[in-house]
Amino acid sequence: MTTRVAAIDCGTNSIRLLVADLPDASAGPDAPLVDLARRMEIVRLGQGVDRTGRLAPEAIERTRVALASYAAEIEELGAERVRMCATSASRDASNAAEFRAMVERTLGVAPEVVTGDEEARLSFTGAVRGLPADAKEPYLVIDIGGGSTEFVVGTRSGGVEAAISMDIGCVRMTERHLHGDPPGADQVAAAQADITAAVDRALEAVPGRQAATLVGLAGSVTTVVALAEGLTGYDPSRIHHARVSYDAVAQVTADLLGKTREQRLAIPVMHPGRADVIGAGALVLRVIMERAGMPSVVASEHDILDGIAWSLLPTAG
Repeated sequence: MTTRVAAIDCGTNSIRLLVADLPDASAGPDAPLVDLARRMEIVRLGQGVDRTGRLAPEAIERTRVALASYAAEIEELGAERVRMCATSASRDASNAAEFRAMVERTLGVAPEVVTGDEEARLSFTGAVRGLPADAKEPYLVIDIGGGSTEFVVGTRSGGVEAAISMDIGCVRMTERHLHGDPPGADQVAAAQADITAAVDRALEAVPGRQAATLVGLAGSVTTVVALAEGLTGYDPSRIHHARVSYDAVAQVTADLLGKTREQRLAIPVMHPGRADVIGAGALVLRVIMERAGMPSVVASEHDILDGIAWSLLPTAG
């Protein structure tokens, strides 16, 4: 017997919805969930948070509009359980209570402002289900978000061994360093130094350099992979579980950082809401691969959103 659930992931850059039917726990660990709806809107909730420490009123309003649409779809599809997780931007903001009140009015449930550790564990759960057989364990799963990047090491059978969240998301790094259009060499160097220091701290805290497979999640990774694969349109079926080399990632990163925002907007696979921050996201991925000694990355279209959904299995408590 299936359980119909709704999962919402509200990050620094985007808010996403998954309504899915989960299999009964007796179906086994590899039984897939069945998508009924999967949506994403760029709302840039974390606009200016790194500078001001507050969520901007217009960012909260953009999020409310998207959330109201999601609430209507959840009701129409008849989800039995709903969970919304809010991540880096709402952890950092001094006016987070205003955001939480808006969510309760709009969605009818309170958002969970998850810790970086819980964010990493949810991402890992969503990512490792269904990985191909040639993706050898242990895994280093990285989730490059708008405000932070999660690092988690583990295995499918043993689960998470170690996890840490670092404040090096694509929006945060863009706002902090990449001000030019395109950014100058000095700005890129400053961003790279900032990212490298954080990545090295993360890899000291979790045994990422001992992992056999790097699995990359979220829009920065999937966009870089789409570009490396030469796709002329965004095709999740071709991106999911594609393996891309470090050299290809480095080339895509250099190309993106050398383009203007207008030039990036003209790329067929580019989401308009990601064009101004994709250079920083690609740079985070490239530095992680370099510092962890990873020759390739496996992209996953399944991530924290799927992990939130799986957490709603009745046996998960």
